[in-house]
Amino acid sequence: QVQLVESGGGLVQAGGSLKLSCAASGRTFSNYRMGWFRQAPGKEREFVATISRSGGTTYYTQSVKGRFTISRDNAKNTVFLEMNSLKPEDTAVYYCASRYSSSFSKLDDPGQYEYWGQGTQVTVSS
Repeated sequence: QVQLVESGGGLVQAGGSLKLSCAASGRTFSNYRMGWFRQAPGKEREFVATISRSGGTTYYTQSVKGRFTISRDNAKNTVFLEMNSLKPEDTAVYYCASRYSSSFSKLDDPGQYEYWGQGTQVTVSS
């Protein structure tokens, strides 16, 4: 079992920044690819970003490229999502998730991630 706890969400004005954290426990953190997803009211959960086990490779959905940065600290069992130039359409509950497979396929598919946090709300006002 992997336990994931997100933090850092909140209310911010458009153009502002937030940094989300996700603390992991239970298994060897560096054995897992980590991802961030988000879900807005009435919408399906969507992929935001993912980072490889070592942190050397990242992948983003197009709408956040250049604005969001995913990173991880394996010594502290934590993954981060730094969000800049936030837009009202970024408003959602943000979830971190872990994936054991080393495959590079379906990185944006939430069904490929085994463990999930409870989510943290991000609200961007216009």
